[in-house]
Amino acid sequence: MKTRVALPMLAMTLMPAFASHAAELPADETMSVVRNGEQASITGAPGNFVGNARIDPLFAARAPSTVSAGAVTFQPGARSVWHTHPLGQTLVVTSGTGWIQQAGGEKIVIKPGDVVWTPPGVKHWHGATSTNGMTHIAIQEARDGKNVEWLEPVTDAQYQALLGTQH
Repeated sequence: MKTRVALPMLAMTLMPAFASHAAELPADETMSVVRNGEQASITGAPGNFVGNARIDPLFAARAPSTVSAGAVTFQPGARSVWHTHPLGQTLVVTSGTGWIQQAGGEKIVIKPGDVVWTPPGVKHWHGATSTNGMTHIAIQEARDGKNVEWLEPVTDAQYQALLGTQH
């Protein structure tokens, strides 16, 4: 019985000491939480996407890190333009069904739980299928302040030509 009383008393005694220590740490040495919905959604720029895409920023790079991430939601038929990433990109599919394609390669179907790695400098696009929307988390690192190079659009003809290929 004494142990049951002693442990809560010890915890109550130490908590103010730990709390005051955390308050003394510089801002760049403390954890932070960005709450869901605190950052505004962004409509995908027409120069970077074909069709309707919404970007929900998750986190920006914080020095010394250069990694950032966002959740991108594509409506059916929407896709990115061709693009590359100087240090590569990881996609984590969270809902729906989508397609990815590397220049010179075949279309690949992606579904929730799939993780896609695109190596640095590889020209590619990703987006929803023609009948289903898709959301993924995109994680990329910047080099010299830039994490993507946007190229030409995936044309409707290119996109439709892919419809006959299934993986």
